[in-house]
Amino acid sequence: MNSESPRSNSSRFSRNRFNYTPDDNNNNGDNGQNKQNQRRKPRKKRPRRKKTIIVVSIIAVILAIFGVKKWYDAKNAVDSIFDSAKIQKSRDVSATLKQSKPISILLLGTDTGALGRNYRGRTDTIIVATLNPKKKKMTLTSIPRDTVMSIPGYSNYSPSKINAAYDLGGAGTAIKAVEKLLNIPIDYYGLINMGGLEKIVDGVGGIDITPKLTFKYGHADVTKGKKIHLNGKAALDYSRMRYTDPNGDYGRQTRQRQVLMAILRKSDSITALLNQNFLNSLQKQTKTDLTFNELLALSTNYRVATHHLKSTHLQGNGTTIDGGSYELVSKSERQRVTNFIRKALDLSAKETGTTGLSSIYTGEEDDTDTNSSDTNSSDTNSSDTTSSSTEDYGTTSASSVETPASDTTGGADNNGATTDNTPATPSQADPQGNATGNYNYYGQ
Repeated sequence: MNSESPRSNSSRFSRNRFNYTPDDNNNNGDNGQNKQNQRRKPRKKRPRRKKTIIVVSIIAVILAIFGVKKWYDAKNAVDSIFDSAKIQKSRDVSATLKQSKPISILLLGTDTGALGRNYRGRTDTIIVATLNPKKKKMTLTSIPRDTVMSIPGYSNYSPSKINAAYDLGGAGTAIKAVEKLLNIPIDYYGLINMGGLEKIVDGVGGIDITPKLTFKYGHADVTKGKKIHLNGKAALDYSRMRYTDPNGDYGRQTRQRQVLMAILRKSDSITALLNQNFLNSLQKQTKTDLTFNELLALSTNYRVATHHLKSTHLQGNGTTIDGGSYELVSKSERQRVTNFIRKALDLSAKETGTTGLSSIYTGEEDDTDTNSSDTNSSDTNSSDTTSSSTEDYGTTSASSVETPASDTTGGADNNGATTDNTPATPSQADPQGNATGNYNYYGQ
């Protein structure tokens, strides 16, 4: 018996070790199998995990390369339309922008770039835009193209229409003219011609407009109060029509601001305008002295300012001087608009600017030049000088409450402008070859 005991124990040990009972869930064999299964699972997942990491890494690299390329493409495109104003600005615009303080941009629209017009042209659209990110407000102020004044640096053409400033001396002269007239700082400018406006509207997929007047002009066939979608050609004609508008050039100014604000409302589509091919196509039709980094700062820090839009215009009275048709703006009206813009810029109130003309032309006391350097300050001294001619668009509405202008007279276009970037001379500017000091040329 003693000799059988070891064998019996050995058999039992052998059975316990190698013979498993299927329904015994607690035996050592199952535990071993479970451990083996647990060890195998990670081995199966590890290759998949590696593949996933590799794929994600490749995608990340591709996106990074794509992002860098898009960044450089956008920068190159913006660089292609950059054109310095070539003047000393009235305040430190870089510091103003970096501190996200209110800024002003002079928006200029020339009468060239379409209809076979390829000369520099005059600025038939002159709008001062302000952006105040802190107050989430934007203002647009139209200046009549026929406003009479003495253009800075070109007094031998005096009296002139303000729309001749760009034709005579470029964007810098246009900026100086507006600053002189209203005693406000202009930080930047943006210029576009008729062909460029058409491309931008098409670039954002068209715009929606609710007309305030029924008319048909070119590609624009609109009905008062009936919302309509306009493509580039129709939007251009909608903003250009003047002669059948009972408010003349002032009615056109209203429609120009309406088109501009409709484009701004398509801000989600504006990213489509930042591709290199599109901006390159605008190279000869658009100019600005905003750099790429400054445009990035605007899109990042100032976009909130477009939440509330308010619009007005400088109201003049039609007059004739030396046979030319002009808009004569009174000092009190200039003061109203000066207060409106300076308040929007959080600047203290100051006396308005000057036309630079004698009382022979204005019927008022001789204007004296106003020189000032502006920095942002409290607006506690500024009064809210909106009037019945001010349009308040709120956050979504685009309805106008503009008072119809009266006694307005439009001037005829003149095609004898200079080539781009060349200041006008009497022989170049006047197709009739009139001598220096021809008062009538810039008054017609």
